Amino acid sequence: MLIRGGIYFGLAVVGLLLAALIPGVVLRPGGFLVAVLVFTLAQSLITPLAMRLSRKAGQALIGGMGLISTGLALLVASLFEGGITFDGGALPWLGATLVVWLVTAIGGWLLPLWLLKDKVAQAKARRK
Repeated sequence: MLIRGGIYFGLAVVGLLLAALIPGVVLRPGGFLVAVLVFTLAQSLITPLAMRLSRKAGQALIGGMGLISTGLALLVASLFEGGITFDGGALPWLGATLVVWLVTAIGGWLLPLWLLKDKVAQAKARRK
């Protein structure tokens, strides 16, 4: 659980830094840590609920729920002053949502596999 939390935190850092490259997305250095912590916490609370709802509604909604939960987590993070803000309408918000979702989705899928690769190899070696 702690390792997974660290992975999500690291992916949030990368995702928010990349999102800050989008014109209209402002990530202030003084509030960066707060934005990352709030985003990570909000994402960890919203995602299970969104996934539960999407399973009831149908498998086709799972990808969309990931985007929605990321957007909601960004909204919650933006409510804390001095962290992340969105200027210029919906495009920065949508762009940041897409970038952060891609980073967290792909990283959340690949990073645990990469980190656990050695443990799996050790377990296979013990079986022989």
